[in-house]
Amino acid sequence: MKFVANEGKNVDIQVGEDTYQRHAIKTRFIETTDNYIDVVKEYVSDLYKEGDILSISEKIISICQNKIVRREDIKIGFWANFLSKFANRKNRGGYGVGMPINMQYAINKVGLPRVILASVLGGITKLFGIKGVFYKVVGRDVSGLDGFYDGAWDKYRDIGIELPSDPSLVCNEIKNKLGISAMIVDSNDFGQVILGKSSDIKFNDKTLCQMIKDNPAGQGQQLTPLILIRKKKNK
Repeated sequence: MKFVANEGKNVDIQVGEDTYQRHAIKTRFIETTDNYIDVVKEYVSDLYKEGDILSISEKIISICQNKIVRREDIKIGFWANFLSKFANRKNRGGYGVGMPINMQYAINKVGLPRVILASVLGGITKLFGIKGVFYKVVGRDVSGLDGFYDGAWDKYRDIGIELPSDPSLVCNEIKNKLGISAMIVDSNDFGQVILGKSSDIKFNDKTLCQMIKDNPAGQGQQLTPLILIRKKKNK
């Protein structure tokens, strides 16, 4: 199999003394009617070899789990409009609580008192050059929301995509049913987080993040939410 990288990305990456190859697997646009087991079987089973690791974008697992919030179901109130004026419109991973709809989602998810506290602490610490405090206070469920913008796909304009449920459980299901070692990642051009991995993977999260630290899946319309990682043999 010839490994292929997205434009501007490399197939090979060095992690410690080892080199790993990453193959960007192109898929169709994944919908809520899809099943993640069927998707992985369709696109990965014929390529996978024992010892490989499949890196899966959290978005397609969330979509398959119907972890979707629709714009029409979020009623933006006074506090969301007010507090969003003091927040950055964009954060390191995309569009943040500077958009009133994202701020309202945060209020709905963790409650107004916690969001106000996060806003105050975030504003104070920002004066000292410390960023990201707001999201640390409100938690990963809020910071992990994606969508409500059409930068890449029109379909994302009116939906928000939440983090997937039980990502490690999903990875173990993929391993048990398909024999494929998998991890689910929240990755962008600024950083990576391992949300879950199958129990057979012995690498720690730091090492796994290094394997995808350049975000080989891309950030736009590449349609490559699946990255097959394989250790390169020494010649």
